[in-house]
Amino acid sequence: MTSQIDLEAEIQRLLTEHDRIAEQGITVHRRENAVVLGGEVESAQRRDEICRQITARYPEIEITCDIGITRAQAPSEVEEIS
Repeated sequence: MTSQIDLEAEIQRLLTEHDRIAEQGITVHRRENAVVLGGEVESAQRRDEICRQITARYPEIEITCDIGITRAQAPSEVEEIS
């Protein structure tokens, strides 16, 4: 059985080295029987691809994707400062 640290390191290595992911800004935390992926990416499609790849590689582990989307375009409204 893979230890908690080994599993987190394996997932982090996959996130970094996989040709369709190549993402270094994602955090990996093990909580009880699940793994939580966190961080931010530039699109929902990228987040979905990351979650899909990790879930496919580790089907026996519950994966929770808590990855947010970074706003990549200019704001569409003026920010009011009071």
